[in-house]
Amino acid sequence: MEQLVALAIGLLTTCGVSLVLRERTFPVILGLTLLSYAVNLFLFASGRLIIDAPPLIAAGARYTDPLPQALILTAIVIGFGMTAYLAMLALRALSESGDDHVDAREEEDRS
Repeated sequence: MEQLVALAIGLLTTCGVSLVLRERTFPVILGLTLLSYAVNLFLFASGRLIIDAPPLIAAGARYTDPLPQALILTAIVIGFGMTAYLAMLALRALSESGDDHVDAREEEDRS
């Protein structure tokens, strides 16, 4: 199971980095989203989750650490907000420049 989670984290990170290096805005936004999913999965895996264990500490019982779960919930909300902000920023840049290239110097070289 640990190897599957490690493989998923590596695959998400690899796909995210390759999409961030594209020259169009939508793949960059998608790549940043995949990278945030990889970080969330990494935080989830670092929590040493135990099946059917309560998140509260009882005397002599095994428990699950609630901190990674709280961090993931916070990261999901922040990631969703940043994705919406970046999408609106990309749409604004597309409407003003008429092109969705990330690098502005490439447009200057063409003219």
